Amino acid sequence: MATPLDHSLDRVRSRGLTSLNERSREIFRQIVDSYLAYGEAVGSRQVSKLLPTPLSPASVRNVMQDLEEIGLIYAPHTSAGRLPTELGLRFFVDAMLELGDVGPGEREQIEAQVKAAAYEQPLEGVLGDAMSLLSGLTRGAGVVVTMKEDARLKHIEFVRLEPERALAVLVADDGSIENRILHIPPLLPPSALVEAANFLNARIRGRTLAEVRREIEASQTAAERELGELTARLVDAGLASWADSAGSGPQLIVRGQANLLQDLTAIEDLERIRLLFADLETKKDVIDLLSRADSGEGVRIFIGSENKLFSLSGSSMIAAPFHDEHQRIVGVLGVIGPTRLNYARIVPMVDYTSKVVSRMLQNR
Repeated sequence: MATPLDHSLDRVRSRGLTSLNERSREIFRQIVDSYLAYGEAVGSRQVSKLLPTPLSPASVRNVMQDLEEIGLIYAPHTSAGRLPTELGLRFFVDAMLELGDVGPGEREQIEAQVKAAAYEQPLEGVLGDAMSLLSGLTRGAGVVVTMKEDARLKHIEFVRLEPERALAVLVADDGSIENRILHIPPLLPPSALVEAANFLNARIRGRTLAEVRREIEASQTAAERELGELTARLVDAGLASWADSAGSGPQLIVRGQANLLQDLTAIEDLERIRLLFADLETKKDVIDLLSRADSGEGVRIFIGSENKLFSLSGSSMIAAPFHDEHQRIVGVLGVIGPTRLNYARIVPMVDYTSKVVSRMLQNR
């Protein structure tokens, strides 16, 4: 569904592109570049000094007036310089952005971080480490959303804690561990804990919890005959507990929020970051926004109020999906920060990180 910003962009393209000659484009570029670098409004006199072809401040002011009329720039205060509007930033990103490349040192850092974490940690830890590195490299907050799927199982154990309570421990193939407290039948002998664990361990290796549970439920009578009624109830309680906690919904990881507190130049900046922190606490909205980036290939850029999540904080997000060995999109990672993110540098960095994570998943 088209948004008001989409319609505004259509107007800019129909009115703006035809009227933006090379001089207008260069002046607009200087205003955007100054904002992205310093976060400050720039005046006609300063722009005239930055242009590759000499132009008087008066001539620059005339062009700036035209840019303001089509909605690409605005004056934050009377007699102040000009800043790009969110519409202007979107126009710049879509039509004028010249992407850089990820440097060799940064490539090595990203690859080494993901590779080292993949040897030692389950997927959630790998993604968390990758986002910590990405947030440090970009000075934004690293975010990732991925689906938590049923893990392939490796081992189950029951440990009695009290006469009617036991600790159930489930170990997955990826190294993750789930612990749950269970209520166990009264008068259950100690041997029943061992028997229940042996019964499950003979059936679980390399299979998901859902697969094991379906099999046992289909042969409940046979299980009770093999185990005895009390021990079978313990097996059922353990499977039910894990099933209740192993939901396959989207999981959100956020790293590096503190980076957003750097380089604040005004009270308004501090308030904006406070609002962004509040946005990041609204996990469902962040997940929904990230999930919009899994609808296609490549990097997506969300700027300011074109998304309701950032309508108050005026923030941006650059995000890209990553894939499993079947080329299915299994998650989205990205960077959130102020609208003056260094798009030319961060877009290729997010894209590269998503490709490294995809390769890791495909080789696990």
